[in-house]
Amino acid sequence: MSYKIVVDSCCDLTAEMRGWENLQVVPLSLKIADYEIFDDENFDQDDFIARMKANSGKAKSACPAPDAFKQACEGDYDEVYVLTITDKLSGTYNSALQGKMLYEEEFNDNKKIHVFNSLATSGLETIVAQEIKKLGDEGKSFDDMVSYIEDYIENHTGLYFCLDSLDALKQNGRLFALAAGLLEKIHLKLICKAKEGNISPQGKDLTINRALVKMTKLITDEVAGKDLSNKKLVITHVCCKDRAEFVANKIAERAAFGEVVILKTSGLNSLYASDGGIIVSYSC
Repeated sequence: MSYKIVVDSCCDLTAEMRGWENLQVVPLSLKIADYEIFDDENFDQDDFIARMKANSGKAKSACPAPDAFKQACEGDYDEVYVLTITDKLSGTYNSALQGKMLYEEEFNDNKKIHVFNSLATSGLETIVAQEIKKLGDEGKSFDDMVSYIEDYIENHTGLYFCLDSLDALKQNGRLFALAAGLLEKIHLKLICKAKEGNISPQGKDLTINRALVKMTKLITDEVAGKDLSNKKLVITHVCCKDRAEFVANKIAERAAFGEVVILKTSGLNSLYASDGGIIVSYSC
């Protein structure tokens, strides 16, 4: 059975993934004042962050239209697996569901399509997409794939992030889950975790380096005692590769992941993580 993987542009791609013939990315769009672009392979992180700074950190995003996902489901494939950013932070998941329905109404064929809610973003989508590819290449059945990946997302992955600035999240209404007391101390460096698709604060500190060290301890405590030899760690960053390498080294001191990858964030993740932001995703 032939299959296709469709991801939104919140999935930060490795060089290897860019070469997959059965992968398609459906991009979100980004806007800073009158400047508007698609979050695609032409995204320039440094230029975008510079434009954000020049516009007082203000930027907006828009999810893809359902028709974009409908078109992505087309083609000579028996099965299509769609993966999106958490529905708690974007309308992309619902747009993908609508795209699936549009496809089924128009073509009414036997193609099997499933839309996965990653409950996160960034490197966690990367890890899940890689797992879908691995199992798809092994010939896993559609029903078994859906059951396995849903469980994998919910019970065998994790994501933490630590940002230098929370202004973009606040300006775009993405901090609704944070306690009012923490919002009053927004100048602190907050450590947050993806929990049930939402943002859950886990700690804070006065400096970014101290907060990053705290975050690495939270992660390594969470995976303590587990065999990580075949697990993945993906660290994504916004214009701060040195900071990402620092986090990778700190985690390596206490947890031996089988594979460690450092990537630049895509456009949407760059917008919300802002300059200096670090996102850590892992399987466990």
